[in-house]
Amino acid sequence: MRPVTERRTVMVAARVTTAEHAAWRDKAAAAGLSPSALLREAMARTRTWTAPAMAVESERTRQIARIGNNLNQLARWANTHASTAEAVSVIAHLVSFERSLRAVAGIAEEAGDAR
Repeated sequence: MRPVTERRTVMVAARVTTAEHAAWRDKAAAAGLSPSALLREAMARTRTWTAPAMAVESERTRQIARIGNNLNQLARWANTHASTAEAVSVIAHLVSFERSLRAVAGIAEEAGDAR
């Protein structure tokens, strides 16, 4: 919240279509806000990416896709060659894939997590 003494004196302009403007007004009215207040709230919640951060996120997405591809291949193999003895091997590989996904996604493993 801004201090009571601070006044908003800078105006920001943006070109929008008539439909975009109507949608903006409708969203603001539904939220019980002015279009300006809606914009300020939306901008406060907006996360921007630096070029290096975007490159990291793109690489992370590529790695997750590769892991997903390997997982699909493993599932296809398991459906074709299912047996009790091989199930242990499949489960071990699945655990390995889960650890890889967690590492790439930056998710810490939870102790006792049975998933």
